Amino acid sequence: MTGVLLYFEDETGLALRLAEAAGLEARRVECHRFPDGELRLRLPEVLPQNLVVLRGLQLPNDKLIELLLVARSARQRGVHRIVLVCPYLAYMRQDMAFAPGEVVSQQVIGGFLAGLFDAVLTVDPHLHRVSSLAEVMPGCQAIALSGAPLLAELVAERRPDALLLGPDGESAQWVSVAAAHAGLDHAVCTKVRHGDCEVAIELPRVPLAGRKVVLVDDVASSGHTLAVAARLALQAGAVSVDVAVTHALFAGAALQNVQDAGVGEIWSTDSVAHSTNVVSVAPMFACALDQLHRGGR
Repeated sequence: MTGVLLYFEDETGLALRLAEAAGLEARRVECHRFPDGELRLRLPEVLPQNLVVLRGLQLPNDKLIELLLVARSARQRGVHRIVLVCPYLAYMRQDMAFAPGEVVSQQVIGGFLAGLFDAVLTVDPHLHRVSSLAEVMPGCQAIALSGAPLLAELVAERRPDALLLGPDGESAQWVSVAAAHAGLDHAVCTKVRHGDCEVAIELPRVPLAGRKVVLVDDVASSGHTLAVAARLALQAGAVSVDVAVTHALFAGAALQNVQDAGVGEIWSTDSVAHSTNVVSVAPMFACALDQLHRGGR
């Protein structure tokens, strides 16, 4: 396909990989921050009728404003169709109100993005109590891809006969896909969360002694769940524990905490730029963009 991919400087690496894979011209959005925190953006002088915007939403708040400014400005300048490639989609965890008055951010942010873009492509959004991304983004074409098969191929190469272990019930959707893709055994832990950084985990009733265990999940944020699961697996006799995650957020000292728990290797996709990146989501996004283009949607 041909067209323009708009990107921001902090995502240059993924943008160039995606542009090459998809046959797009990569054009950077110029961004200046004023002393009072406001943003000034500058888009290319000439924009095509169909535009692709790349913006991951880790550390999302400023980036949501960036997307608002870019999309509205592009529409004013005559752009007919805008597709958002959003490798990491934020605010998906809060899918219901757990206390009176709580804002259900998944609905709000999903509706916000659906109002700006004709299509949204993302990888492994954290959907728990909803069945599809389309429910979160009504009125736009919402496509959820998965990094699980990419990571599964890597694990099968580096840890043949590994046991894939989901650290909690929510991870079951990813670990099962990875296991099926690579033909590996898998199991899932149970978890009770007592706070942002305090969890209790119970291992599944499968033998771990003598096994090479790979923890598989969609996102590593605080790292506490992975760290607790790793310690328990090693105590149960696992000969090694590695981690494979789609989104390597690793806030604060999370990476060190996971390594201190005895984890060996940590593998992630480049949906979020991080030192643990080993596989790229760019070809997968390029294929999805091509299918959108061919479908004329």
